[in-house]
Amino acid sequence: MIDDLPRGLTARHLAEDDHPRVLAVVDAWWGGLKGPAGAVERALLLPRLYFQHFTTTSFVVERDGGEGEGEGEDAGQLSAFLVGFLSQTEPDAAYVHFVGVDPHLHGQGIGRSLYRAFFALARSHDRRYVHCITSPQNTASRSFHTRLGFTASAVKPDYDGPGLDRVTFTIDLTAS
Repeated sequence: MIDDLPRGLTARHLAEDDHPRVLAVVDAWWGGLKGPAGAVERALLLPRLYFQHFTTTSFVVERDGGEGEGEGEDAGQLSAFLVGFLSQTEPDAAYVHFVGVDPHLHGQGIGRSLYRAFFALARSHDRRYVHCITSPQNTASRSFHTRLGFTASAVKPDYDGPGLDRVTFTIDLTAS
């Protein structure tokens, strides 16, 4: 499904059973960004309905247990995820809603691999653009999306409600 992951990792489509697994790691993976309010915000951004209705356009990366000492101990451990969907309103667009990679695995190309897989899926459905957002405080996410070739907006105040500012991103898949 995703063939350019580091050794010891495998990918599959998201399933409803992944919902509690993702919620269990998301706050730790974000390092407590924005404190308790940020934890609530992240949890509210990942309701179960995404894990029920966008399974074929979303991915989970897990450890396959690897080789050597302790082989199999980590099998199935969540390593990364991407929740995305094809826009129902814009027939040429797709949207990456939420992405997370275990911080211990940052810098290994896992996020890039997830996005490449999503881009390929979007192209296979004749989508030209992929959109996503992040909070202005999430400088790592902003840098990551820029490196991938996304164009960033200025900060959009109250984008997701009072005090929930966002930066929006768009990439044209025909240009990449």
